[in-house]
Amino acid sequence: MKKVIINERDNVGVCLDGTEKIPAGHKYALKDIAVGEFVVKYGEIIGRATENIRAGEWVHTHNVKSHLDEKVAYRYEFNAKTPTQGKATFRGFKRAHGRAGIRNEIYIIPTVGCVNNVCMRLAKESQKYVTGSIDGIFALTHQFGCSQLGADNENIKKLLCAIALNPNASFVLFVGLGCENNGLDGIKEYLAPFGRENIAYFNCQDVEDEHGYGMEILRGFAEKASKYEREDVDFSELCIGLKCGGSDGYSGLTANPLVGKISDRVVGLGGSAILTEVPEMFGAEQLLMNKCKDEQTFEKYKKMIEDFKAYYTRQGFPVYENPSPGNKKGGITTLEEKSLGCVEKAGTSQIVSVLDYGEMVKEGGVSALNAPGNDLIAATALAASGAQVVLFTTGRGTPFSTFVPTLKIASNDRISAFKNNWVDFNAYSMDEDGLFELILRTVNGEYACKSEDIREIAFYKTGVTL
Repeated sequence: MKKVIINERDNVGVCLDGTEKIPAGHKYALKDIAVGEFVVKYGEIIGRATENIRAGEWVHTHNVKSHLDEKVAYRYEFNAKTPTQGKATFRGFKRAHGRAGIRNEIYIIPTVGCVNNVCMRLAKESQKYVTGSIDGIFALTHQFGCSQLGADNENIKKLLCAIALNPNASFVLFVGLGCENNGLDGIKEYLAPFGRENIAYFNCQDVEDEHGYGMEILRGFAEKASKYEREDVDFSELCIGLKCGGSDGYSGLTANPLVGKISDRVVGLGGSAILTEVPEMFGAEQLLMNKCKDEQTFEKYKKMIEDFKAYYTRQGFPVYENPSPGNKKGGITTLEEKSLGCVEKAGTSQIVSVLDYGEMVKEGGVSALNAPGNDLIAATALAASGAQVVLFTTGRGTPFSTFVPTLKIASNDRISAFKNNWVDFNAYSMDEDGLFELILRTVNGEYACKSEDIREIAFYKTGVTL
């Protein structure tokens, strides 16, 4: 049996190749573990034994349960590194405002789902304008924008505006209906302080021929965008989003730690990284709190965690819900085990800021973003906060992509080979230089992600729809 022991304090190891009794990626006992005794992986508690477990036996949901305490008291003990600073450049599209883009694209954004078909038709017929350096014209459709109330209505507006501000967008066309809650007046008011001249707007109810009107705007956008060229840009203008989904027993051993090394490397070159999936920090939140650069950042991070827990409680759900069926099948037993592997993506760097949902990243270093764990919602939130590319680790595989390039990084050989049409990189090799080179090629426009023809967005919705 091929096996690995992660930390000298662990009382479980990981079976790498699988046996008759222990599936690949699952845990086995390194010694006898008595009922009620802590189960330790990554040097941290991941649960309690619910029965006596003998050395060598399979350790999973049938004999382990979570040990998380919903009333835990948090403390601040700084424990993070500041990476050695270096200098590097990438080839990007410089913008008049903010960071450079890694793609030269035109977005068509509906304010409300009622005009999705109008936007999709505009995107389809405007492909004839994709010339020169333009990477694509995309309709970012969604089902909301009307009948949402309060925070939901505000969040939808904020997120659509943040999407429009992503540096990968050379130009943006907002298409409204004219009678929706999420109207163009509110969007224009929100965007006014940013002083962007690359955004146009119209309501379909206000023009006789919405298709012809929109096509004329897109033609003008494309004429300008086709002439843009890549230039050398300092690495401080690069922001990566960190996300995992469909995890397995290898994710915390290969893909997530490897991405953590990349995160440290990007930060060390002056760039930014954003970590989200707040529910998948539960069980590892204290480790992240200790990475906060100061007490003020710690307090904001703690509030984000506590507010998310309160949200669960208000809905009548347990805070520490078990991992998904796919996670369990892949070898993840408890939420704390999932979280301890998940947060490896943030590397060893300090957390410099805590971002609200829809808030843009403002400084180099690692930022923690308030958003849920759902793959498409979280990935959309990362890109809306300014990530030009999302690094998505997976042990199960997924074909999705948000509206920025989404690199799929497999945790194991099997899924990398079986779903080669989805996976961009096999992290089982732990080839840090190889992954960094692929990211650099992606950023420079030399490599298109396997899912780059797909552009999707989703919102974090918590309230009533009329």
